[in-house]
Amino acid sequence: MADEPAEQELLTLQASSRKKKKPKQDAYLGGVSDRKLKGQLQHTERLYKEANKAAATINQWLAPSEAGFVEAEGIEETWQIQQQQIVAAVEQGAARKAFDLSLPDLGPYRCTYSRAGRHMLLGGEKGHLAVMEWQSGHLTCEVQVKETTRDVTFLHSEQFFAAAQKKYVYIYDKRGLEVHCLRGHAAPEVLEFLPHHFLLSSIGEQGVLHYQDTSTGQVVATHRTRLGPCDVMRQNPHNAVLCCGHANGTVTMWTPNITTPVVKMLCHRGAVKALAVDPTGHQLVTAGVDRQVKVWDIRTFKPLHAYFANSPATSLDISQRGILAVGQARRLQLWRDCLSSKAAAPYLTHMLPLGGISSLRFCPYEDVLGVGTAGGVSSVLVPGAGEPNFDSFVANPYASIKERREQEVAQLLDKLQPDTIMLDPDTVGKVLKEPVDVAAQRRQEEAAANAARLASQRDKADERAKMKGRNKPTRRQKKKQMNIIEDKKPLLQAKIQEEERARKEVAQEAKRQKLESVPRALHRLYQ
Repeated sequence: MADEPAEQELLTLQASSRKKKKPKQDAYLGGVSDRKLKGQLQHTERLYKEANKAAATINQWLAPSEAGFVEAEGIEETWQIQQQQIVAAVEQGAARKAFDLSLPDLGPYRCTYSRAGRHMLLGGEKGHLAVMEWQSGHLTCEVQVKETTRDVTFLHSEQFFAAAQKKYVYIYDKRGLEVHCLRGHAAPEVLEFLPHHFLLSSIGEQGVLHYQDTSTGQVVATHRTRLGPCDVMRQNPHNAVLCCGHANGTVTMWTPNITTPVVKMLCHRGAVKALAVDPTGHQLVTAGVDRQVKVWDIRTFKPLHAYFANSPATSLDISQRGILAVGQARRLQLWRDCLSSKAAAPYLTHMLPLGGISSLRFCPYEDVLGVGTAGGVSSVLVPGAGEPNFDSFVANPYASIKERREQEVAQLLDKLQPDTIMLDPDTVGKVLKEPVDVAAQRRQEEAAANAARLASQRDKADERAKMKGRNKPTRRQKKKQMNIIEDKKPLLQAKIQEEERARKEVAQEAKRQKLESVPRALHRLYQ
């Protein structure tokens, strides 16, 4: 009988532990007595949870990939790994992206990719032009123009492309048919297309930079560089400014709005052979005949560091994730993390089997580098070069015909005017605030000008000859009175402001004295 209270207490504790429940997720709202406010907070919390769940689902499906790089084991270095080893290690679908297209009779070749990275454009110096879906090997079109072709580029889509031929620039469609001949672009050497402005730019033997709108056909600008022939030109993807390399070692930056270069930098002691700009628009890489590859900070126009080579680099390109490709004769070097800091050794190296390198272009959204050589075109695998997740509103590699048409219409509606091209695009839409000293000087100049105008009016009124009905004593007295009022007006305004300030001070002092004479609890009645 003595153990019954203890057993009863044990049973009570067990029952209370079973009845104990977990706190609700919105238990923090228990102290809110207002039902309307409580309901609003519960609704807001539910929206936050649904948004987080939807974002997690979207990230799971739309951003599943991460960039990967080649990692070496032990004392091995990544630059010692051969291209054949990389091809053998990757999956079969990725291995098919590495190939060598032998075209020994029509080179050297220039190659480039469409914005979506699905199509490749080839241009041989002896007139061979071709567009192909490089991943499947399907040839879209092929044409022989029987004329020297120096450069090629896609326009706003893979449906049209431009070729810099011996005399003029020609535009072709996806069937290889000539659509336009741009006779204003004489003797072109290199082409660049600005996709957000629909501007086709060219420069060549005459050293004249041309801008032409491909949507309207209008020639926007023509600038004379006055620096001789130019065959090196790349665009800054951040602000659409064109960078041109010249034979005197300078790099000039151009916009269609200004007839002179907005920036002129002395980069090398000899001719500039190649240049490239990273996708962020912050670093510029140049190569010259002095066998140096220099990295520049475009924001400060100062060199960050330089790399020395045993031979001049003939071609440069930077991938979407900042890998630098350097071409020297048949040797290809790939540098990782070499822009913001100086790298000690290259990331990968490769020896091209088809001859000297004439052009380098990274494929967007793919770990692939297209190399145009004297004997054809090569596709090289570069792990970690491309952005793994594409934005279908910017470039969709899997777009259907209907989506491509809608995207073209959207691009035309979002087209930017040439006037928006400037060195610092962040200044668009900002209000230019006038400095204080400039504003004070402007007010002084206005006051002096008004005083001089009044003085001249008085002199003219005094010297004016008497005319019948126009120079009566009453009229002359009225004019003098007006001049007196104009002279006294600033003094009267200053006097009125001083009186207003004194009145406010007297009122504040009376209010303070009144507050001091009453208890503190009654101060709120005198506010």
